[in-house]
Amino acid sequence: MLKEARSAADYVAVQLSRDQARYAELGRQLRAAPPANIVTVARGSSDHAAAYCAYLVMARLGRIVASLPMSLVTLNQAPLIVRDALAIAISQSGQSPDVVEPVRYFRAGGARTVALVNHEDSPLAEAAEWSIPLHAGIESSVAATKSFIASLVAGALLTGHWQDDAAFLAAIAQLPDALRIAAECDWSSAVQALAPADRLMVVGRGTGFALALEAALKCKETCAIQAEAFSGAEIKHGPMALIEEGYPLLMFATRGPSQAGMLALAEEMRQRGARVLLAAPEDVQQRDLTLPMAATPDLDPIVAIQAFYVMAAQLSVARGMDADQPRHLNKVTRTS
Repeated sequence: MLKEARSAADYVAVQLSRDQARYAELGRQLRAAPPANIVTVARGSSDHAAAYCAYLVMARLGRIVASLPMSLVTLNQAPLIVRDALAIAISQSGQSPDVVEPVRYFRAGGARTVALVNHEDSPLAEAAEWSIPLHAGIESSVAATKSFIASLVAGALLTGHWQDDAAFLAAIAQLPDALRIAAECDWSSAVQALAPADRLMVVGRGTGFALALEAALKCKETCAIQAEAFSGAEIKHGPMALIEEGYPLLMFATRGPSQAGMLALAEEMRQRGARVLLAAPEDVQQRDLTLPMAATPDLDPIVAIQAFYVMAAQLSVARGMDADQPRHLNKVTRTS
């Protein structure tokens, strides 16, 4: 896991050297004939990448995006009206039936279908009208790392080309260098703080919420910590009742409109006795962990998860676990 996570920058560099004409043509077609509705189709880490892509599309293009409950198609056989919709599927393996079947359904019903998938010869790649590979290479660890980062980059590329935003696309082109810097971040204080933990809240907001979702999942699968992700806007509701002296919180205060609220929330949680690990950029004095930054704030979650992955692999070792072979888990999950 650690080796694969650290290699992400090199694979993203390959990704950015390929398929740009396809992204540009897809963006041109989406501008010429905007979809009536947009859904994402994904599970697990890929669903977190889809949440990031959806946030970018909504924030930058103003198009509402929903996550499709796949059982509507796979179990309920609901009569969905999908003509002129856009379905964006994201997957590492492209093999899970509950991701493939909805894409086939949407395409047959007259929707445009896009698959951002690592395996180019997978059933998902064959099912979609537009299949664009992630170019993340073979990933041996059960825990997805470089393929997840490539999925985030693909979502950003899709958004940037759809928006036809040259400045945003230029910022994406700088990601390999930013990822290399992020992989060297020292988050050893988080390893020390979380090694004895059996529970954890991971908090983010805005584009940073997808980051929190992915971090919580990796804490569960590689470190056996009962980690749950919450939006910074939601934690004051039910989750607040869990806060007690020493309760661990990992909080991502990425740049953007949500940062000020996240910093204020971190201070409030400290006053309530929580053990806060505040991840924030270097200009935030009260940070516990330094968040690396990309060329523009909308891309910060991509480099932030790179720093987190290195820490998670080290934390797994500190807890006496094998991050590459989490118990009960397989690399490819087949559900219907």
